[in-house]
Amino acid sequence: MKQKFEQLYQQYRSMLVDNVLPFWLRYGFDRVNGGLYTGLDRDGTILETDKSVWFQGRALWVYATAYREMVQKAEYQVLCDSLVGFIEEHCFDPTDGRMYFRVSKEGKPVVKRLRYVFSETFAILGFAAYSRAFNKPEYAKKAYDLYKRVQLYLSTAGILIPKFETPSKGFGLPMIMLNTLSELRLAYPQKEEELNRDIDGYIQEIRTYFIRPELQIVVEQCNLDGSLQLDHFEGRLLNPGHAIEGAWFVLNEARYRNGDPDLMNLGTTMLDWMWDKGWDQDAGGIIYFKDALGRSATEYWHDMKFWWPQCEASIANLSAYAMTGKEQYLLQFEAVHQYIAEHFLDPEYGEWYGYLHKDGTLSTPLKGNMYKGPFHIPRMYLVCCRLLDELRR
Repeated sequence: MKQKFEQLYQQYRSMLVDNVLPFWLRYGFDRVNGGLYTGLDRDGTILETDKSVWFQGRALWVYATAYREMVQKAEYQVLCDSLVGFIEEHCFDPTDGRMYFRVSKEGKPVVKRLRYVFSETFAILGFAAYSRAFNKPEYAKKAYDLYKRVQLYLSTAGILIPKFETPSKGFGLPMIMLNTLSELRLAYPQKEEELNRDIDGYIQEIRTYFIRPELQIVVEQCNLDGSLQLDHFEGRLLNPGHAIEGAWFVLNEARYRNGDPDLMNLGTTMLDWMWDKGWDQDAGGIIYFKDALGRSATEYWHDMKFWWPQCEASIANLSAYAMTGKEQYLLQFEAVHQYIAEHFLDPEYGEWYGYLHKDGTLSTPLKGNMYKGPFHIPRMYLVCCRLLDELRR
């Protein structure tokens, strides 16, 4: 078994260092204006020159973490320095301090999404990783200060514009905050006690509002009092990949707390329920959406296979196996691994395709857009390499 994990470790490390990271460095790095393009065709040709602000922070986390954990390539630091500069110079609105969602190649504002704080959370991730990789403690402080601003935005009425007239709770925020704070805590340990309390709060929010034992599901949305919105399309919408991502964030916190059994149970329960809802038993792969009550799907892409749910399922199942030793999780990890190898990898140009039909055939060959770029895939390889490194020993 250790030999098997050794082979997987070498394979995943090579895919990260020799394939995925070089692809984005070669084709996405804007050496003129700074920052990173993500709108790339299959062969790396630029399809869109506007830049995703999410991905400036996300890519910063990826390359800084790869530098610290995998290989200290000078070109990684060059890109990270460029990303930091681009974020600080162009991605914050000087009038109110909020971050944009999309800017031009030169960094001029294009879109500002007033109901979200995800541009900020990904910048926190990036600053925290940059601080750790290159011994820049001032960026750990900047990450923490930005987190305090996010807290202000979330707690002050009128700053964030709600998506619906009737206020509701969404799973995405506590899930992302759980991951964001776990990374910030590593970079800024002097605030560990405070960040642990905040993490506890977000875990409790997930337990209280989104874990639904009566249906054995993790919901994406509910009313403010926790009641389900089962008479609405949005209220019945399940996103298995999203919930499975949340499951491994919980398992990661359990690991940080020396194998906390309660958190391990929470994380594996989330994984079990949503694997059952999301894995396509006929064609393989994690589907995109499901109806909570098993009714007709309402999104036309509901049964497509996107890249990122496969990444999250890989991490979650390998994490669950490493922590519990249960064979079912290893078998599920191997099923996702095989599906990715057969359908998502591009042997000619590198990196992964992003969008497949239900049967695994290609929907579009592009490699990136405002939502797909160097994050979920390299993060999967990074986190799985950590786990495989333990398992191979």
